[in-house]
Amino acid sequence: MDTTKRLWWGLSALLIVTFAIMLWMGREIHQQAPPLPSQIVTTSGEVVYTRTELETGRQVWQSFGGQQIGSIWGHGALLAPDWSAEWLHKEALAILEMRAQDQLGMAYDQLGADDQARLQAQIRPELRTNTYDPDTDTLVISDERARAIDVVAAHYDGVFSDNPAMADLRETYALRENPIPDAEHRRLMSGFFFWASWATVTERPGSDITYTHNFPHDPIVGNTPTTTSFMWSMFSILLMIAGIALLVWHYAVWHGKEEPLTPPKTDPSLAIAVTPSMRAVGKYFWLVMGLFLVQILLGATTAHYQVEGQAAYGLPLADILPYTLTRTWHTQLAILWIATAWLATGLYLAPAISGHEPKFQRLGVNFLFVSLILIVVGSFAGQWMAVMNKLGLAHNFWFGHQGWEYTDIGRFWQIYLFIGLMLWLVLMGRALWPALRRKDEMSSIAGLLFLSVIAIGLLYAAGLMWREHSHISIITYWRFWIVHLWVEGFFEVFAVAVISFIFVKLGLVRGRSATIAVLFATIVFMAGGVLGMFHHLYFAGTTTAVIAVGASISALEVVPLALIGLEAYDTWKNGRATPWMARHKWPIMFFLAVSFWNLVGAGLLGFLINTPIALYFMQGTNLTAAHGHTALFGVYGMLGIGLMLYCLRGLKPHVVWREGLIRSSFWCFNIGLGLMAVLTLLPLGVLQLEANMEHGYWYARSAEFMDRPIVEVLVWLRTPGDVVFAAGGLLIAAFVASLWLPQRRSDALEGGEVGNEA
Repeated sequence: MDTTKRLWWGLSALLIVTFAIMLWMGREIHQQAPPLPSQIVTTSGEVVYTRTELETGRQVWQSFGGQQIGSIWGHGALLAPDWSAEWLHKEALAILEMRAQDQLGMAYDQLGADDQARLQAQIRPELRTNTYDPDTDTLVISDERARAIDVVAAHYDGVFSDNPAMADLRETYALRENPIPDAEHRRLMSGFFFWASWATVTERPGSDITYTHNFPHDPIVGNTPTTTSFMWSMFSILLMIAGIALLVWHYAVWHGKEEPLTPPKTDPSLAIAVTPSMRAVGKYFWLVMGLFLVQILLGATTAHYQVEGQAAYGLPLADILPYTLTRTWHTQLAILWIATAWLATGLYLAPAISGHEPKFQRLGVNFLFVSLILIVVGSFAGQWMAVMNKLGLAHNFWFGHQGWEYTDIGRFWQIYLFIGLMLWLVLMGRALWPALRRKDEMSSIAGLLFLSVIAIGLLYAAGLMWREHSHISIITYWRFWIVHLWVEGFFEVFAVAVISFIFVKLGLVRGRSATIAVLFATIVFMAGGVLGMFHHLYFAGTTTAVIAVGASISALEVVPLALIGLEAYDTWKNGRATPWMARHKWPIMFFLAVSFWNLVGAGLLGFLINTPIALYFMQGTNLTAAHGHTALFGVYGMLGIGLMLYCLRGLKPHVVWREGLIRSSFWCFNIGLGLMAVLTLLPLGVLQLEANMEHGYWYARSAEFMDRPIVEVLVWLRTPGDVVFAAGGLLIAAFVASLWLPQRRSDALEGGEVGNEA
């Protein structure tokens, strides 16, 4: 059996085992999720909430934005509190206040440290003891706790109404006035907040650890890091070091053993015949630029809401476009424009790889393009209607705002998008089929490319696995099948296969060598990328097994990044291999930027928050945002632009590029992204980390913390990075537009004649 076949067998075995473990862990999560009782009653028999009321309360929370305004269990937006953490702290303070008055006749905050500590020790057993009865499906709480619930619920009734006394707090949270007009809806949403906080402080049966592994940090109620978090964090670091050592050894033994390949004298890409379907892909890049520019504008608006919570430079923007919507659309558009660039690259390269243009391929490409526009416009309109209270709870799940970060669109639009991805899969399969059947040195790369296409399409079905009233832990599990496995799994495979094809097609790398390298890289990516998903679920109502698997395997995600510098050198070397490679300078430069941000954003900042003990204190802070921005745009956005530029070079071979526009945009992107991270996200995240460790997670996300002068200064310091980055977006959009404008043409291209004009 040759090396290629062995690698294919190894990859197949790895995928079978890892996905089997994924499904088994999903069953475990389903069985061990925090119970949602049929009713919550007091010891005196009063019904506080029913399951139906709790579920309706969650619907209310989702309909006005859900995870896009504040967060639950650390998942969601960074502006506004984590509602589960804040409720927990306010409920504990309400009980402490009642006991201080009853026992000592004084306000709690007037007591000495000894008396406060004694009262805290009193209330912890009541809060942490599990009083849920599975036989009757009932949660029993004390009358005292029920009174505390009334106190905290009254606070949230004021926050989410038009109560003038809470106007400043709404502005700090970037909530528009009267975001939830119905008083009953506000009461029911408070019930959901109570249940979410109950799961964070209530110990599992037979354990001294809560349903969320003592997250969030709050010393008053005894929520501190668990021994499990420390132990598996240490183990993950050791496993990462061992993985890096093995990979470096493999690289030293096998890399660079072949004789260098002599590049061809002319650019082979000029001989690629541009088919009608490939030419039809051009409009996708117009859409990419349109979505990208809107995303940048919404990102700047979202960031500015941290300063003016209900306005933009005095204009009452929140009346028509509140923070909830700007952040929803900003995060969704990031995924949409990057995915569109990658889909378009696949549609362009598939006929180029096989040399085959299937019948009606152009029609399919055009139909998919129209469908993408309809999905964006339709889903965004539904979300606006939901947040502005014009849709109603009955239709929100299907056509409005689901409230789950990155998977916010209504179920109808999710199904439509899934159908679109299936169409993309069919279009790719039809075009690649001759290359898959040839069994030459490129067939394995084509096979991996098609495997990633299948996985990208089918994995989106995970977004259809939950129902409107599914448990939040189960929804979180399925949601990260998309968020994680798309980005840190099969998009990686897609990218490696596409870039390898490009270098093989350009005659810079041998096909067999590229095939072996791609298969090996895929195995390395998948070894950590699949089961590494569980590091998102440490505190999502899951068991210790999730921490064990997530911590151990997610550490392997960092392993391939150990060789980023060497891979970047290979890319740079290929870019300088022959004079005609100057035509492909800017795609290569963006690929180099991918390597840099892969090391910094995905590697350093990713591992910073990856271990259980680190994430316990950093989840839902600006340190996670620093990782998110630098990894999502720095890696996948830069790669999307690089792939787009490669396709545009083939679509417009005669046009002389205005390289000044690309050069300026390239440096604006890198400098702007760096300024965002260094001037705002990292220092603000460090301040939140300190606040969390000293006081608790509730304080790191509180209005009191966010109103500090230093925080306002750091938020304003985001402006230089945003402006520079936005300039990069305008410049790259101007460049793309220039390719379709009348301009000077070059008919005698250095390195060879042009094959087909696009």
